[in-house]
Amino acid sequence: MDKLRMESPDLTAQNIDRIAALFPNCVTEMLDEERSTPEKKVYKRAVNFELLKQMLSPDVVDGDEAYEFTWVGKKAAIVEANKPIRKTLRPCVAESKDWDTTENLYIEGDNLEVLKLLQESYLGKVKMIYIDPPYNTGNDFIYADDFMRSQEEENEQMGMYDEDENRLFKNTDTNGRFHSDWCSMIYSRLMLARNLLTEDGVIFISIDDNEAFNLKEICDEVFGSGNFVAQLAVQLNPRGRNLDRYVAKTHESVLIYVRDYLNTASILGIEKEGKMVDEYNKTDERGAYRLIGLRNRNQAFNPVTRPNLYYPLYVNPCTRAVSTVKTDSFTDEVFPDTPDGIKTCWTWMKKKVESENNLITAERTGSEWRIYRKDYLISEDGTTATTLVKSLWTEKTINNDYGKKAIKELFGANVMSFPKPPELIKRMASIGSHQDSIVLDFFSGSATTAHAVMQLNAEDGGHRRFIMVQLPEKCDESSESYKAGYKNICEIGKERIRRAGDKIKSEIDVVHKDDYAALVQSQQSNDQKVMTGFDSLKSSGVLTEKGYTYKDKDTKDISRITYSAEDPNDFYRFHPNALDIGFRVLKLDDTNMKDVYYAPDDYDQGMLAGLESNIKDDRTDLDLLFGCLIDWGLPLSLPYKSEQIDGCTVHTYNDGDLIACFDTNIPESVVKEIAQRKPLRAVFRDSGFASSPEKINVFEIFKLYMPEDAGDITKRVRVI
Repeated sequence: MDKLRMESPDLTAQNIDRIAALFPNCVTEMLDEERSTPEKKVYKRAVNFELLKQMLSPDVVDGDEAYEFTWVGKKAAIVEANKPIRKTLRPCVAESKDWDTTENLYIEGDNLEVLKLLQESYLGKVKMIYIDPPYNTGNDFIYADDFMRSQEEENEQMGMYDEDENRLFKNTDTNGRFHSDWCSMIYSRLMLARNLLTEDGVIFISIDDNEAFNLKEICDEVFGSGNFVAQLAVQLNPRGRNLDRYVAKTHESVLIYVRDYLNTASILGIEKEGKMVDEYNKTDERGAYRLIGLRNRNQAFNPVTRPNLYYPLYVNPCTRAVSTVKTDSFTDEVFPDTPDGIKTCWTWMKKKVESENNLITAERTGSEWRIYRKDYLISEDGTTATTLVKSLWTEKTINNDYGKKAIKELFGANVMSFPKPPELIKRMASIGSHQDSIVLDFFSGSATTAHAVMQLNAEDGGHRRFIMVQLPEKCDESSESYKAGYKNICEIGKERIRRAGDKIKSEIDVVHKDDYAALVQSQQSNDQKVMTGFDSLKSSGVLTEKGYTYKDKDTKDISRITYSAEDPNDFYRFHPNALDIGFRVLKLDDTNMKDVYYAPDDYDQGMLAGLESNIKDDRTDLDLLFGCLIDWGLPLSLPYKSEQIDGCTVHTYNDGDLIACFDTNIPESVVKEIAQRKPLRAVFRDSGFASSPEKINVFEIFKLYMPEDAGDITKRVRVI
């Protein structure tokens, strides 16, 4: 029976596998100096990079000249990002909120190591990342990764440790590797973060001028320069900073990169309002619309540069309808030329004009026809028209004063020096995430991102989940936070989520059934079927525990209807219980396994005999369960239950994604019961079985109850 690895994936080994599959001649062997002894030589796989470069180039590769951004320690940062770790995340139920029902996570620990542990569970699942990393002002504490300096240098230059002995140092500008250390720190973390993004994923990074250039270069390399979206200018301090030299800075930057620039769902537009809505001054049976000229006004686009967009259209002078074909009805020919005869082109190709001809119309100006397309305020799927996000953000609610105000309202004191305003991150989440997205912040600080996500969910009926990651940095003993009783940043972050969630939940509007019936009666589904009253909603299946989103075409009001099992006479704009304001606390720690699990060669038979279990004595069943989730790549926020079966404790995760029993001396009846439930994965404690025949019998039992999956049983049943 195979054992789970209980360590993060070896990304280097996975990359070598991929290279070997494409270019087997580029993978060779080299001496493994760490594992080799004078008596025994051990070899490992390696990549012949010179040959690989030649394999990827149509020209002769001579020398190493190339455009690149580099610094001292860059290669070591890459190695560090790919290096596996023997760590785990230990659940802390006591510090959590709504542990059994929440899908949010709060993780304490070095974010580099946490990102490694999340690689399989959240690979390609995070829609949006926001981070506010240390700006490298000369006073910031940053993560002192192992590769930055020798142990002696590290001990000498260390500025502080947190209470869990996490490494931090103050990176002053007198440090000879001032910029290099910061670049290495952020580079390895962004490499891992990119892997977590969905195909339409987006990352927002706050930064000031100190490292803005270097960060842009690093992001161009990690995410690809073609996936750069914009560098926002965000006015956080309208008055300007008086201590600045020469120029009082009023703004910081936010870099935006997407996983794939061609994915149009990466960045959402902002819903139009005010004067922009007033432009939709025409109406037909579909609703309000405006006319947009079909001719491209940019003269750089013309018959020479875009020949497929230059063609005649024909107008019916009686109906103003437009066709791509001249007939007896469509007689008046129109080309995309300017009034003074300059040839331009259309914005739509001929096929699009034909397929969406119902949107094309013509209007006469003097003696000439002009071709337009209809742009509706409310689309056929019920969504309101949007506009592109502007690169300059100057709204009052996003400046630093509102960040401090939000903290003071919750805590009664300024327990954080420079918190980001929730409105700023909420705005990013509104354009960078969908209603069911995962949002990650691995420099979470006071947990402003969690606050913003909960607030946005309350406003639009979304079910976004957040993952906060923060190193438990100590609070200065002279600070307001320490005086208020908070010893480290994580204590502030967790308490902020608790208080902000309760505040948001208390502000949710309740609407009674009788009052809501009239509103529902005016609202229509996409098939134009009128939904009236409670009974029709319930019988149609629209009304569910999770709720349903309606959009009133006249008021553009978004309303989420959720049935309250406790009181069926109540409709809620949002049912308060539908809003997830909880979080599971997980803390980074060393592996659950004793060293013998990893290094059996270091132990003789006599020493092994004294080891009754390969699991550390202080680990609980919950520790082991979450360790298995990480190893098997399962999300860490799904529901689970524990029950007693024949004297053994059995844990079922997400209705059978994994069933585990960590008891010793597991009877056959328990194995049979678990096998009957046909889990996707099953885990047992190695010491739960007295002998190898008993372990073999486990497989036979699973094959008996799951004959259709007999070939995969050895992969689906493991021990720790």
